[in-house]
Amino acid sequence: MKNVMLALGAALVLTVAGCSSDSDSDSTAADTTAASGVESCPAEPTKADASPQWTLKGATGELEVVAATENEAPKITVEAPFKVDETEVKTLAEGDGEVVAPTATVTVCYLGVNGRTGERFDGNYREGGSPATFSLDGVIQGFSKAIAGQKVGSQVAVAMTPQDGYPQGQPAAGIEPGDTLIFEIGILSAA
Repeated sequence: MKNVMLALGAALVLTVAGCSSDSDSDSTAADTTAASGVESCPAEPTKADASPQWTLKGATGELEVVAATENEAPKITVEAPFKVDETEVKTLAEGDGEVVAPTATVTVCYLGVNGRTGERFDGNYREGGSPATFSLDGVIQGFSKAIAGQKVGSQVAVAMTPQDGYPQGQPAAGIEPGDTLIFEIGILSAA
């Protein structure tokens, strides 16, 4: 059931705006993933003594984000219910690659947490989790806002308003109307 929910969540993030043919997306995914050189996302738990790179007080609640490392998954801790009035993006660790264009196709590792509950609802930072590849013009607005303009190799976090996520909710993923969503994203490549 957990894998079904994770797959559903990934589909939610990736199926908001544009559409492309399966052959186009398969070709792009293979090319971009090969260019990134990463076959799986880090899955080891974050060290207990890891310091957060971002602490944010919301309109309600608070969050702390520890960025992923080469071997460790990120950690998002939420004092729920957490809600923001404006989408906030934070570069946790700047990469040294090219700047990501607003319509780029990117390959990322990511973790999504619901601010209302503090629970993970999506992500590929898990044992055997493969990086996700998609076009920024085909995802929820808050996800695109977090990635466009960043450098490849960066670790970023976003706390997004419901309007930049799912204003009407996504009940199958446990997202209700009005939920703030938080993501930690590792940008592996862009084309």
